[in-house]
Amino acid sequence: MNFLVKTGIFFAVVLTLDYIVDLIYKFASREINSIHLRFVKRVVKLMITIVGLYSLAQQFEVTRDISKVLLQSGSLIIAIATFAAQQALSNVISGISISASRPYNVEEKIRVIQSGTVIAEGIVKDVTIRHTVISQFNGETCIVPNSVMDSSVIVNTNFTENVGNFIEVGISYDVDVDKAISILRKICAEHELTLNTEESAVRASGYTQNGVTLKVLVLTRNLNDSFQACSDIRIALIKEFKKNGINIPYHTVTVHMKKAEGLSDTFKSDK
Repeated sequence: MNFLVKTGIFFAVVLTLDYIVDLIYKFASREINSIHLRFVKRVVKLMITIVGLYSLAQQFEVTRDISKVLLQSGSLIIAIATFAAQQALSNVISGISISASRPYNVEEKIRVIQSGTVIAEGIVKDVTIRHTVISQFNGETCIVPNSVMDSSVIVNTNFTENVGNFIEVGISYDVDVDKAISILRKICAEHELTLNTEESAVRASGYTQNGVTLKVLVLTRNLNDSFQACSDIRIALIKEFKKNGINIPYHTVTVHMKKAEGLSDTFKSDK
């Protein structure tokens, strides 16, 4: 009976402390929804569980002796555990590093690049002791170990106040270039998501075998707005250029068919 009472008390204390940690986290995350808060919460709850179990083991003779033996041989256990869980410890240490430096935050859009290759791109949903959860734009969820995140290049567009994206469009040599530039400026300036004005610079970025390439920088407040605005502008350009007789050049292939002498009769007979 005494065993059950003590065990119940210790479990109640551990659960209460866990609940208090959750309350503190919810209160703090209202002001700052930061990854280091989530990481610290998980570390604190893990420490509460470990301390609670050790304290409970000290209350009974059988478990007290076992805990003393484990404590006395702690150095050997730590050495063995460290060797056996090198990768897991690496993720924990990297998680602490990420939490301290905060290169990205929850609900921020990032791109993870390693050795020149994009291994994950999307919105950060969670950061645990072991890994970072990234929701990608194709609907998949990418679980990246913290050690990989810590050693990779993180591209975080949320660090900039505004987001810029270039739009390029080709026009034929025989069209009115000034008119095409005017239409491009007007469409960019009138879109509700852009920060462009009618004085925004439109440059001729180069020549091709079919015409001139016009280039403009579309500015928006965030990355989501940039995707939507650029898509809308490209569609609007096709419609407006068509209305105003401005051709967007594209490759065409003309095939000339010539019958060879003596073959036509043969084909007919085969059929």
